[in-house]
Amino acid sequence: MRTRATMLLAVLLLAVLATALAAGCQRGGGEGGGARIGLSVSTLNNPFFVTLRDGAQSAADEAGAELIVSDAQNDTAQQQDDIQNFVTQQVNVILVNPVDSDAVVPAIEAANQANIPVIALDRGASGGELATTIASDNVQGGNLAGEELIRLVGSGSVAQLEGTPGADPARDRGQGFQDAIDAQSAVEVVASQSANFDRAEGLNVAENILQANPDIAGIFAQNDEMALGAVQALGDSAGDDVKVVGFDAIEDALSAIQDGTMNATVAQQPAEIGSLGVENAISVINGESVEENIPVEVQLVTLENVSEFL
Repeated sequence: MRTRATMLLAVLLLAVLATALAAGCQRGGGEGGGARIGLSVSTLNNPFFVTLRDGAQSAADEAGAELIVSDAQNDTAQQQDDIQNFVTQQVNVILVNPVDSDAVVPAIEAANQANIPVIALDRGASGGELATTIASDNVQGGNLAGEELIRLVGSGSVAQLEGTPGADPARDRGQGFQDAIDAQSAVEVVASQSANFDRAEGLNVAENILQANPDIAGIFAQNDEMALGAVQALGDSAGDDVKVVGFDAIEDALSAIQDGTMNATVAQQPAEIGSLGVENAISVINGESVEENIPVEVQLVTLENVSEFL
């Protein structure tokens, strides 16, 4: 009986060990194999974030990891629900591109309480514990855009189309742009309003600004979607009488620069941001340390070098 009981105990122990090993493979998978990574994107209605998602997907496929993507549709409540779903699914790591840097904090804290690491992409968060933040140097980009608009205009009045209030890129690009404006006196900002990083809103806000300020000589839009909305509002004046500088270097904006209806944009690397997100998620899963902040370079795009980005 003792021998039989010993054998039964051994079988049970082996079964428990096998289950633990299987769970370990699901949760970790070494080098990313079998890892489950949640990606909450602010909106997939913007080509920039579609490219970011695609970069993350390529990196996940290469590593043999499963990427679960949710689209918050620029809704902070939806993003909170999406992240909570990731927590419920017990993914290994959550990548989040916040709709709003403040509103996302409770969701990040919920993931922290569940011991699920969180990595922020493109936009940071105002609180909660992050393994790392991977984003473009938006202050530098805003400064490059501001300096280029000043160079193009020479002197006169300009306007700014701001992104989503509360989002880090909007704050940082605005800060960089304002730093460039403050460093000189020939060009003055006479209007600065939010159009929520959206092309249709960019059109409407630009129309209102132009009606109130018909002598505008230039517009800086904190992303290309809004810049392209401004181009629509300007009609034949776009790129000629009124200079337009955007941010993101999406395909439509690059074409507009070639056509002369936009004058410049700032190129980010959204695919690189997404790819680095997955690569660092796998490093975290494997117990490796990662940098607290990982900057991704930006570059000014004009007619002179636009062909390099097409």
